[in-house]
This record gives sequence, C-alpha cells and structure tokens, in this order.
Amino acid sequence: MAGYTFSMDADPFLRLVARALSHRRLDAVLIGHAAAALHGSPVTTLDLDFMFRKTPTNLRKIKGVADDLEAVVMRSYYPASDLYRVVRDRDGLQLDFRARIDGIRSFERLRASASPASFGDSTILVAPLRDIIRSKKAAGRPQDLAILPTLRERSMKSKRRSPRKRSALAKESERIQLDQIRRLLALPPSRRTHFLRKRLSFRGSAI
Repeated sequence: MAGYTFSMDADPFLRLVARALSHRRLDAVLIGHAAAALHGSPVTTLDLDFMFRKTPTNLRKIKGVADDLEAVVMRSYYPASDLYRVVRDRDGLQLDFRARIDGIRSFERLRASASPASFGDSTILVAPLRDIIRSKKAAGRPQDLAILPTLRERSMKSKRRSPRKRSALAKESERIQLDQIRRLLALPPSRRTHFLRKRLSFRGSAI
C-alpha cells in the first residue's frame, strides 16, 4: 500500500482528519510517531495512531469518519487487539484507532493530559511526549525501542525550555507590580497609603 511521510506536507491530511473527527464528534487522542512529530521530534510515519474509548457509539462514529474521508474501516485479524483501521486506498491515508495501548492505563487519563493542536478550523488532541515514550517503552518492539533515544532527547529539550518560560512570566509579573507601585507613588500622600490600612475593632483604621 502506498503511504505518505509525516511532515509539513501532511498538514492537508491532518486538516481533513481534524474536520472529520470534529464533524462526527469522535473523542480520540493522537499518539505514536505522528504525535511525536507534532512535538518536534524528527520522526516519520505512514499512519496516524489514535486512542479512543470503545463503545458502540464511538464505533459508529469511526465508521462516520471513514465515510467522510471516503475510506473504509478494517478490523484486525486479532480481535483482542481492539484495532480499527481506516484506510483510503487512493493516497494511502491510514488512521489506526486503538482502544488499548501499551503503557497507557486508561483513555481518560491520556485525554486529561493531552493538548489540542489546531488544523484549519478544527483541532486534534495530541498526547504528551511522556505518554508517547511510556507507550513505546511498554510495547518493546525493536522499532519502538529504536526511536526512544530520539523521543527522550526531545523531551529533555522541552524541559530545559520550561525554566525560561517561567522566568519570562516572572519578569512580566514583576513589571506589572512595578507599574502599580509607580502609579500609587504618583498619587497624593493622603491616598498613597490607602491600600496599607486595616480595620480595627473600634472606629477608624490604622496603618
């Protein structure tokens, strides 16, 4: 089957998928190599892996997503895998919907830690790198273990950027506080200490 390499060229596919998921109101989280690529990891993939909660309603929604994409739904030969594959033959678009993923305790916990990524006027929930790494490690397949160093390196780079972000927020908060102090100092003395007064049990107030 022909496939496409996940890169910036995949944006049109992701827009179509995001629109279909939104149209069918299918609650699913992108995980795997495609999710790692959205986090900036230099990986490629031929499909999009989603985790979802298996219910009769969601199975109907997956069929609706396939209809919107002019694709078909294929079941795994192994029922225990809970894999539902949406395939479009003309360009190799492939979406794998999995009810169970190694290393992920529940869909609800994965969804709670996921972040939305915008594609056109729709969004896709994307699993965090730590859960992607956890799933690859738990799967233990050679191709999963081979990509772990790359994912961990990307995760460490993201963590190293976090203090700078916090520092920028702290500087902005300090700037706002200084502006407030300057405005208060510009007030007449009678109004300057207003914010320092506290109520006493008897009439009046004190600083």
